Order: sequence, then structure tokens, then C-alpha cells
Amino acid sequence: MTDNTARNLEYDLPDLQAYWMPFTGNRYFKKDPRLIARAKGAYVWTHDGKKVLDSIAGLWCCNAGHCHPKIVEAIQKQAAVLDYATAFQLSHPKVFELANKLTDIAPDGFDYAFFVNSGSEAVDTALKMALAYHRIRGDGARTRLIGREKGYHGVGFGGISVGGISPNRKMFGAMLPGVDHLPHTHNVEKNAFTRGLPEWGVHLADELENIVALHDPSTIAAVIVEPIAGSAGVILPPQGYLQRLREICDEHGILLIFDEVITAFGRTGDKFAATRMGVTPDLITTAKGLTSGTVPMGAVLAKGEIYDTFMTGPEGAIEFFHGYTYSGHPLAAAAACATLDVYEEEGLYERALSMESYLEDGLHSLKGEPYVIDVRNYGMIGAVEMQAIDDQPTARAVQLFRHCFDNGVSVRTTGDTAAFSPPLIIENKQIDQIIETVRGALRAI
Repeated sequence: MTDNTARNLEYDLPDLQAYWMPFTGNRYFKKDPRLIARAKGAYVWTHDGKKVLDSIAGLWCCNAGHCHPKIVEAIQKQAAVLDYATAFQLSHPKVFELANKLTDIAPDGFDYAFFVNSGSEAVDTALKMALAYHRIRGDGARTRLIGREKGYHGVGFGGISVGGISPNRKMFGAMLPGVDHLPHTHNVEKNAFTRGLPEWGVHLADELENIVALHDPSTIAAVIVEPIAGSAGVILPPQGYLQRLREICDEHGILLIFDEVITAFGRTGDKFAATRMGVTPDLITTAKGLTSGTVPMGAVLAKGEIYDTFMTGPEGAIEFFHGYTYSGHPLAAAAACATLDVYEEEGLYERALSMESYLEDGLHSLKGEPYVIDVRNYGMIGAVEMQAIDDQPTARAVQLFRHCFDNGVSVRTTGDTAAFSPPLIIENKQIDQIIETVRGALRAI
């Protein structure tokens, strides 16, 4: 799409009042709206024709870039053939094709996929699987769930209960009972400007032993963590940290869940963070990159042992009383099948790994710029943390976001951190544009 074409797509703003926007300052936005009207590749265009480089792949999700022709064609064809099929007691061929494609690329032992519509639903599904798994095995006292401070696991009640981002929790009451939290691994003093996984902090995994001792291991069903905590500002696991969590869970019969809603499908330089980091959990949640953001879809990947545990009782009985009207929706399944094909055919997993060092060098070149107190990176994920303005948390990051957008680059901010997760099709010159735009913003705000 050329700039001239984009200008031809300009249109008048609709009435903005009726839409209650999520995770948005509604009043400010509606006074100064930024609407995305079109997208292609690594770029989006606003309603008034402004071209903007998308450094966050939509919202950590458009890994193959926007409006990939093969994915678009698959959705269009599917819509003309089968628009919807119930997921209860009936199904359709495309979702079985997808389950086979997905389990083929999953870490060894993950032989089953349960489909949902979002990362939030994937998390709640995985938590329910863990609780039910123990009960079926006669271990029904295992009802406790362990999350982590600063963790983000979506916005369902299960997800915010095990999650550890305060603003996402504080208005919504007592949450699920019996939930505890590991400490987070973020420490600027010890790990500032580390390239890749930091060396300091593996001992923080041993805090799980203290939680186990406090509650008694026979009461704990599962531990859930993001391999990389994305929404909290790209918080990386210390070297050996995830391995230590795995060891402790094994010792006490606790399931380990990796929330890979952000990290799967090339984001870490491999198909899954579990593969890149060499740690195998018991359940994996995914979404976002599964369809490259085109149609809402998520999945829970389960080891064969967990699935087999459920396959008891009369053959015609329902084994797991859970699911959604749109589980495995035909359009989403078609989009996901095409997306997984694109990743393989275009070598985007390998491309992500090969681009890692270029993004890393660019981000770390911002060390020494005004307000920058840390830079973090791994795979095709990065973050620049800024010193907060006294008594105005997030204000500096908001200034940076607005300056960058107005100068042709969209960035993601969380707290006073700017996060980056560009499409895996990103080119060196586009990374250069991102870095120099952020540099200019840091000097200007």
C-alpha cells in the first residue's frame, strides 16, 4: 500500500461516544482520537492517512505482519464455505487439521490442543484443567494456585487471581480463594542493561519452596508463570530460574503452566519459549500469534498424560465440563492453519532468531539517553525502562508514546517502560527507524 493509496482511504470520524474502550483513558482518547483504519505488513495507517510503523505487532500478536495475503485468503474462503459449527458434540474438519499442525510443532509430549478464543480464556481453561486433573487422580485436596507478582494472565477471574499487576485486581473483590504469589524477578539495581537473560536472581525460584512449606504441598495444584513477563514490561527470567521452578514442581507433584500467549510462535526466536529455554511445563497457554492477530483464538496445549487422565468413565460421557460457544471457530481455525503455514514457509522462526542481535544492539544503543534506567531484550522482545516522574507514574511513558506515534512509530507502554515486539517480518532499516524515533522522543519529552 502506497502513501497515496492510504490518503485515499481517509474518512470522517464516526461518533465516538458509545464505545467503552478497554484499558484506555476514554475521556482523553475521545478528545484526541488515534484510529487505525488500514494495515499492511509492518505498517498501519490512521483514519486521516498517517503512516505509522508498528513496533508492537498490533499487541504482541501480528507476528506475520498485517493482512498477510495467504491468511486473508484462508479466512475469506472459509467464510464462504462454513461460517460456524458448534463445538459441542459436533465439530468441523479444519479444527482437527489445526490441532495436528499445532501439536506437531509443540514441545515433545504435548499431543493435545483445546481451543478457546483468547489468552484470558486459555489461562482460565488451563487452571481448570489443573484442578480437575488432580481431582480425577484422587488428589482433590490440591486446590491452591500459585502465580507471580507482576504476572499478567489475562482478565478473567482466574487470570487476575493468579496475576500480580495491582491495577488489574484492586477493584474486583476477593478473587479466587487459595491463591499465592511468587516474588517477581525484576531488579534494575542488579540486572540493568543485561543483554538476554540476567545472571542474578535464580534464587528467587526457591521462594516456591517457602510457599510450598507454608501451605503444604498436598494442597497445591499448579504454578503458572510467563516465561517472559510481557505486560509488566518485559521482565526476563534469570538464568536457571525456570529450570529451578520445574525441579521444585516435580519434587512436590505440582503442575507447571507456562503462559506463552505472548512468547509462542517465534517471539523468542523459536516456536515456543519452552523450547528456546529448554524447560518443559505440563500445560502451555497460547493465543495472539496463533492467528497472527487476524481472528480471536487461543489454545491450551496439554501433555498426553494429562489428557489420558481425563479419558475415564463411560465412553460416551463428557470428560471435561468446559468450553465456549466459539471454541475452534471455523474462521479462526482457517486463519491459524494458514498462519502456521506462513511461519514455516517464510522461515519466520529462524528469521526472528537471526534478527535478535540487531534489535538488541539497537535497543542497547539507547543506554545513556535521557531518563533511561534499563534496557532488556530477548528474541524479538525488548524494553526501555524510564525513570518515573515524581508523583506521576506512567506520565513519562505516555509522553514518549504520543511523541513516537506523532512521528510515525507506534510503541507499547506499560508503567514507565516502553515495550517492543515488532512483526517477525521487520527489516533492519525499520528497526533503525524505531530506535531513532525513540531516541528523538527521549530527548524531546
